[in-house]
Amino acid sequence: MLSERRLEVLRAIVQDYVGTEEPVGSKALTERHQLGVSPATVRNDMAVLEDEGYIAQPHTSAGRIPTDKGYRLFVDKLAGVKPLSGAERRAIQNFLGGAVDLDDVVARTVRLLAQLTRQVAVVQYPSLVRSSVRHVELLSLGPTRVMLVLITDTGRVEQRLIDCAAPVGETLLADLRARLNSRVVGRRFPDVPPLVQELPESFEPDDRPTVSGVLATLLETLVEEKEERIMLGGAANLTRFNHDFPLTIRPVLEALEEQMVLLKLLGETADGAMTVRIGHENFHEGLNSTSVVAVGYGSGDEAVAKLGVVGPTRMDYPGTMGAVRAVARYVGQILAES
Repeated sequence: MLSERRLEVLRAIVQDYVGTEEPVGSKALTERHQLGVSPATVRNDMAVLEDEGYIAQPHTSAGRIPTDKGYRLFVDKLAGVKPLSGAERRAIQNFLGGAVDLDDVVARTVRLLAQLTRQVAVVQYPSLVRSSVRHVELLSLGPTRVMLVLITDTGRVEQRLIDCAAPVGETLLADLRARLNSRVVGRRFPDVPPLVQELPESFEPDDRPTVSGVLATLLETLVEEKEERIMLGGAANLTRFNHDFPLTIRPVLEALEEQMVLLKLLGETADGAMTVRIGHENFHEGLNSTSVVAVGYGSGDEAVAKLGVVGPTRMDYPGTMGAVRAVARYVGQILAES
């Protein structure tokens, strides 16, 4: 275990390196921070931190930089979440509050996160698997064609066209719509199939094929939408950090282009807790020079999806964590009110 003084020295090194982008020496530390000890003592503390693997010497200069292990200790023990200012909170509220639908909410969230953190923002669409049914609408588009519209509690809208074997009258459509909604509204998606499996039997024999066709389309929609969707923005921000990537940012960009990589990154985030993965803690080799800060968001107590940012390990962790948490909270409020 490191002493409190050495933890303070590590905190100062992380803060200075993140702020200046330059390796940090003992003389600079004693000049910038009230450590209460001599430069010789700070040099000794830095030697211990280096021996323990928390800082490293990048080249022959006298300065040191944090390692992944050092950043991890900083995040776990030393970094509070930096609260946003009142102006920043109002700006988030106003920007996200202008969204017109779920696609717009996600798009605005990506742009906002990228601007606030100056990192790459990643937002997962709310999962249907974790969603509840708000309403099922059935619309006649012709004698034998019906549109099924599925609306979730998170504002997600799914539309499917159904070609029926026989003409479908408005009376049947209205009856089916009413019975369907009475059974599924407010229900979680995984709970829907057993609630509707016997529904065709409650209709006249001639109408049962149509009812069965509508139900089959509804259930297929629930199954196929388990494939999640991701929106990414702010990749150009990485170009500001060229010197933070040992060789090139190309492996990072290639990793970010892979949908499954992003889904797995966010999937490692616990529903209610903020997750920070640093450097080699990331499973994908292309992201070993980055850190990921992510958290779940939702319209209630349970997260329906995740959002976060990807940037270099030399990151303003308190500020980034504060921004990610605040944006997630506001997105959750918007979904709850939509």
